[in-house]
Amino acid sequence: MVVTYGEALVDLIEQPDGRFAAVLGGAVCNFTLAAARQGMQASYLNPLSSDSFGERFARHLEAAGIRLACGTRSALPTSLAVVTLDAHKVPSYAFHRAAVADRDITPEEACALLPAAPSLFHTGGLALLPEDIDATLRIATAAIDAGALLSVDANLRPLAVADQALYVAGVRRALDVAHLIKVSDEDLLYMGMRSPDPLSAARTLFDGTAARLIALTLGERGAVLLSRQSSFALPIPPGVTVVDTVGAGDCFQAGLVASLHQAGVLSAEALSELAPGTMGRALEYAIATASINVMREGCSPPLRAEVETLLAASR
Repeated sequence: MVVTYGEALVDLIEQPDGRFAAVLGGAVCNFTLAAARQGMQASYLNPLSSDSFGERFARHLEAAGIRLACGTRSALPTSLAVVTLDAHKVPSYAFHRAAVADRDITPEEACALLPAAPSLFHTGGLALLPEDIDATLRIATAAIDAGALLSVDANLRPLAVADQALYVAGVRRALDVAHLIKVSDEDLLYMGMRSPDPLSAARTLFDGTAARLIALTLGERGAVLLSRQSSFALPIPPGVTVVDTVGAGDCFQAGLVASLHQAGVLSAEALSELAPGTMGRALEYAIATASINVMREGCSPPLRAEVETLLAASR
């Protein structure tokens, strides 16, 4: 079972006429939904709000077959992100995260909700902010101790925190213990890794860490998978017309995890010995999953059949 810990927030997305549409989102929640739509069993640890948005989240997640581990609702409101898009449909975010439902849980409570033998524990995004990083790492450590592979998406949000150095230090702490890492070229720059070659910068994340596999996303230039022995790069498939990129990275990581799961290599030991062909198929699947999402408004992860159809058409 895939277990996830992190934000479930509402994206208020700017429309062409200046109005804002409310779309259910949050990086970790998006990943959870995307993984479930790929046929994986998924459990979301954080509490949902008792407000109307929380009710919508519950229906949305349960409709995808996701287990809501926290059986009680929080009286605190659902957190919000105001999303504005630039001329290239790239989003920027303003977060409202004080006293919100998905943070209304202690590490002890979250650890008690972990299943006996999770296959993968995924976190990242806003769960790595300075005020939450210690709690997140305590829960992640408990999941690792229970046998889980740890997946972390750095997904840095500079506008969400004032102390940038403290934030980066916390993210690096999470990446140091992760087995499967996802970073973007923008994440690397924000972390001060300003090598002219982002692949070289990403490869330094193996140094002195638990990392077995690193996914580096490069926006319109595609993505790269790196193991300690090799790397594999692929472009975006032809014919992808971007509506917006909200949730693209979350869908990418879910597609990657789903492909590794289908190949039977979703463990730290197996990732250490990953064959180039398996790497290539996993990267192709991850990019296809993200590509379908960016052709839709907001985060709307594809089903496994949709990804397979796109891959068949592009071959």
